Amino acid sequence: MNQPRTRASIVRSLSLVALVGCAIVLARLLPVERGVQALRTWLEGAGAIGPLVFCASYLAAALLFVPGAALTLLAGFLFGLVWGTVLVSIASTAAAAAAFLIARYLARDAVVRLARRSPRFDAIDRAIEGGGWKIVALLRLSPVFPFSAGNYFLGLTAARFGRYVLASWLFMLPGTFLYIYLGHVSGQGLAAASGVHTRSAGEWAMLGIGLLATAVVVVYVTRLARRALETRAPLSETPPTETPSRRPFGTAVLAVAAVLAVAVTGIALEKRSAMRSLFGPPLAVLSEVYADSPDDEQFDAAEFDDLLKHHVDADGWVDYGGLREDHAKLDHFLEAVAAAPFDRLGRDEKLAFLLNAYNACTLRLILDHWDGGKLQSIMDIPSDQRWDAVRWKVGGSTWSLNQMEHEQIRPKFREPRVHFALVCAAVGCPRLRNEAYRGPDLEKQLEDQATRTHQDKRWVQYDEGSDVVHLTMLYQWYGGDFEQVSGTVLAHVAKYRPDVKKALETGKPRIEWIPYVWKLNDRRNSK
Repeated sequence: MNQPRTRASIVRSLSLVALVGCAIVLARLLPVERGVQALRTWLEGAGAIGPLVFCASYLAAALLFVPGAALTLLAGFLFGLVWGTVLVSIASTAAAAAAFLIARYLARDAVVRLARRSPRFDAIDRAIEGGGWKIVALLRLSPVFPFSAGNYFLGLTAARFGRYVLASWLFMLPGTFLYIYLGHVSGQGLAAASGVHTRSAGEWAMLGIGLLATAVVVVYVTRLARRALETRAPLSETPPTETPSRRPFGTAVLAVAAVLAVAVTGIALEKRSAMRSLFGPPLAVLSEVYADSPDDEQFDAAEFDDLLKHHVDADGWVDYGGLREDHAKLDHFLEAVAAAPFDRLGRDEKLAFLLNAYNACTLRLILDHWDGGKLQSIMDIPSDQRWDAVRWKVGGSTWSLNQMEHEQIRPKFREPRVHFALVCAAVGCPRLRNEAYRGPDLEKQLEDQATRTHQDKRWVQYDEGSDVVHLTMLYQWYGGDFEQVSGTVLAHVAKYRPDVKKALETGKPRIEWIPYVWKLNDRRNSK
């Protein structure tokens, strides 16, 4: 008799271990911090729509019996302690009220059938008849009573709607705050791990003490609530007639979920480079690593400057056909880049050198796959030959384009304007400058690039009527870089757009993202 149950127990245990293990591996493989950053950037520009979408999602999830703990944690992660608590409190109370009304007036028969399967419902119903809203309050404090199903069950009882809503709102707050706090602390830990935000040991101690105190209070209160409920409605009682008939089905579902999780994890391990590209580029901590000195050498980029002047027009369109015929000069310049004394260059010379190297390598990449002009987009190039191909010799090292950008430029120069100077050969990119970057003129050139980019409707637009700022996806992908320097994405845009600056002074405009056009920045596409 007990052997099948023992086998089922072993299957469930192994399945849970597999699920937890896969979750840990996937958390390390998947760029969770970038996903959260992208979501935060969207929320920043969505205005009131962001919180409304969250509350609507929470309400729908609760009505569909989806556990709200994950969304509550996410609220603390995204909105912080105060606003996270406010939003979840509103959404969870609205869900409790909606389910109550559905059970009482719209779907009573279905909920009655569901309630009859619960050995606890009759006891709760009798207790509410005698204790009213006090029993509802105790139920909200007790983790034994399921939130989603409980909302529907309570609609069948004699509880008064107004008192039910008030008791639900007030007595769900302790548990809500605990989950919000957990989500907030997790968010702070992830930000610290990614290096974007740091906290002192004292601040971490205060967060830890606050979390511990909150947990102690909630656990103590829930124990008191459970004891009080046991005297009114013995929730732990299970009728002898109840059998674990559904346990085999639940075990099978858990086992299938574990198998799928293992399969997904295996694919993720195989495609780990693709996993890293989810949600855009990696986060980076912008810092200044290099300094200038009177003895620093300079790198002569005159040959690249001449190529750009001949094959790139004032609007950044490239004559790839003409450049293809002139490729010997580009190759000669790349040979000079490979042999350059990078370590002896000053700060501005290093950055100008890296910007030129990145753009020159990108041009060479396009020519390598030009195929008589048939190439339509850099995205048509196989992914392993594109940004992750470690083939470019630069200053005595060999890097990929991604390594140049994400390892050599972003984390070593506190300069978000590089995103308006690095060009990936797409129409959606900022225009390619038709001159080489030079150390002595770098500040002027970068500022000019940023100003010109923000005046182009392909990258920035402001609709005063709807109070919407339309932005290039670059601002979504690299939002953290701009936030480190300017505070917010819109604050950085406002440096170059007086209309956006004025809008920020009078309110908070919403952001909408301009679809990124990956079509080649070939002169033939300029019309």
